[in-house]
Amino acid sequence: MRRGAGLRSWISDSIHCNLLVGHGVPSFRAGPVMVLMEKTEKILREFLHFYEDQYGVALFNSMRHEIEGTGLPQAQLLWRKVPLDERIIFSGNLFQYQEDNKKWRNRFSLVPHNYGLVLYDNKVAYERQVPPRAIINSAGYKILTSVDQYLELVGNSLPGTTSKSGTAPILKCPTQFPLILWHPYARHYYFCMMTEAEQDKWQAVLQDCVRHCNNGIPEDSKVEGPAFTDAIRMHRQSKELYGTWEMLCGNEVQILSNLVMEELGPELKAELCPRLKGKSQERQRQWIQISDAVYRMVYEQAKNQFETVLSKLQLARPAMEAVIRTDMDQIITSKEHLASKIRAFILPKAEVCVRNHVQPYIPSILEALMVPTSQGFTEVRDVFFKEVTDMNLNVINEGGIDKLGEYMEKLSQLAYHPLKMQSCYEKMEPLRLDGLQQRFDVSSTSVFKQRVQIHMREQMDNAVYTFETLLHQELGKGPTKEELCKSIQRILERVLKKYDYDSSSVRKRFFREALLQITIPFLLKKLAPTCKSELPRFQELIFEDFARFILVENTYEEVVLQTVMKDILQAVKEAAVQRKHNLYRDSMVMHNSDPNLHLLAEGAPIDWGEQYGDSGDGSGGDSGSPNPEAATLSEKRHRAKQVLSVVQDEGAGLPFEAGSEPPSPASPDSVTELRSLLARDLRAESPPPSSPLLNGAPAQENPEPRAVPEASSSSASPLRHLPPGKAVDLEPPKPSDQETGEQVSSPGSRPPIHTTTEDSAGVQTEF
Repeated sequence: MRRGAGLRSWISDSIHCNLLVGHGVPSFRAGPVMVLMEKTEKILREFLHFYEDQYGVALFNSMRHEIEGTGLPQAQLLWRKVPLDERIIFSGNLFQYQEDNKKWRNRFSLVPHNYGLVLYDNKVAYERQVPPRAIINSAGYKILTSVDQYLELVGNSLPGTTSKSGTAPILKCPTQFPLILWHPYARHYYFCMMTEAEQDKWQAVLQDCVRHCNNGIPEDSKVEGPAFTDAIRMHRQSKELYGTWEMLCGNEVQILSNLVMEELGPELKAELCPRLKGKSQERQRQWIQISDAVYRMVYEQAKNQFETVLSKLQLARPAMEAVIRTDMDQIITSKEHLASKIRAFILPKAEVCVRNHVQPYIPSILEALMVPTSQGFTEVRDVFFKEVTDMNLNVINEGGIDKLGEYMEKLSQLAYHPLKMQSCYEKMEPLRLDGLQQRFDVSSTSVFKQRVQIHMREQMDNAVYTFETLLHQELGKGPTKEELCKSIQRILERVLKKYDYDSSSVRKRFFREALLQITIPFLLKKLAPTCKSELPRFQELIFEDFARFILVENTYEEVVLQTVMKDILQAVKEAAVQRKHNLYRDSMVMHNSDPNLHLLAEGAPIDWGEQYGDSGDGSGGDSGSPNPEAATLSEKRHRAKQVLSVVQDEGAGLPFEAGSEPPSPASPDSVTELRSLLARDLRAESPPPSSPLLNGAPAQENPEPRAVPEASSSSASPLRHLPPGKAVDLEPPKPSDQETGEQVSSPGSRPPIHTTTEDSAGVQTEF
């Protein structure tokens, strides 16, 4: 695949060379790219019709919720608003396979707070602010730890291309420790490490990236988010596709691209597979490139159309809100009248279906969910207890209050430490719905695993932040070392009680949502043959003025939900009585146990390094600067650089780490040369600052220390919607949000940056 050519021209060239031309397919001969775009346009148009319908319903539900005030129990723990300000999750070196020259290159890689994997030529390039090689959003990817796993997935994705024994596979790894990022539609990424320990470390980090990027729709979006997910569900149900969907991951445009490819992919594969030329591995490589190119084109088209429709809806929103505020009571009355008529029609059929096909299986599903989930939250509690207890012992035996800033700086990052949290996340891996998964059309349990793992991280961070806040308040009293240690123990016990209550609430809510997510699509599919065709006759019960806020299909689903909700609530309530799951009963409610605690969280974020760190830290040679503001900025940059990695290497350092880019191995499987390369890397020293920059530009005499990217606000961040394949410039490099396409920088050039908005996913995508 030619990186320099435009996407459409590449597809067109590929088509006219040997892939689509001729063979008696008039539509492709007439203009293959236009045909793909027309098919994409049709699918997007169908979806966006659902989205426009769901937007009004979601807006009404949001405003009704605000007025009626029905919500969740008040959380006992606090939550931080900026979880990882000026932090890098992980940084280190690894080898990446370059598909253009089929060689392995040593790359300096880092994962910033938004979990976009950033690749640089080497650490020197990063420190000198040379634009990165690539920024990867891992939404929708799977992390594979063996070439055999990868070859099996590639073979399954393109039937008839399984390599014969003795033939060269599509990929060879020079070590026994690969990590491969596999995506069903987008390009794949190949990395390798020298040791199993490094492979485990990077696997934990990349799994964290996938987990975060998959959760790309902001949960604080009360209108756009629910409207989008409901529209996805309605669109797939219109195609007779019920049940969970594994590719509901990433931001809205990524999910929409996956939706298009789900429908477009099989048709494209059927047309192209018979025409691919060469040996099996060459045909596999061609298909991966074609799929990636089509996915990029679909993404660009989906982004443009989705943004157009969203802008139109946001412009119409004030008028819709005015109608809802004025006629809220009438809309509610009209909807309840409609629901009563639908309920009278479907209730007998729905109750029989629930009694015969759902109710007997609810306890089994719940038990399968509860065991690993409860074990995971217990592990979170144990890890938090251990970390705080160890810190308290260090205060007693070593540094005392003087070292408290250093200890608390590390503790504040606990929830985002991939290795320390790994034991918690691993508790969810045994989750199975044996025998139930096929019955209820659950394509994969990964959606439930990742949801619980995200809850674990949130609860851990809430516990840590609450502990920080209470300890900071205690330090204002000027305690002695002995008093401080007693206070730490007392605060720990206080926070654990709050954690037990909040984690119980979170788990019960997850169990209810998961049971609904499993059973409702099953019920809808069962009832569809006898009920769905009768729904249009209920449309006449909706006043025309309220038609944007009340939909028959949504009301029908709510009625179906109510038929099974009582059984689900009862099952969760009974499970709460069992002590083995450590759940609070519904009657146990903690009201205002700490009425002033939430007021403490309104203050400025606590900078432990600044307030309680060693006085010598951060002076960094700028103390003689006549400009106090410049000195402050320099010190801030220096401190940020000192905490580049939340994950600190336990050993002597990464075996790949080197100051400059070494020559690559002669071949992908040249283990001997690769090992000698690494040995040379370990002996190499970083070039002095006065040496030429890697992109050929002259070096500055006294370059400023490189600042870690600051955490951007939810309303402004670069790179969200750069077209795929465009070069980007980062000043300083700020891996950011929701972008698709590989970010490749041209040597010697630094094109202007595109500034757009950022959502809570906070991740750049590169394929």
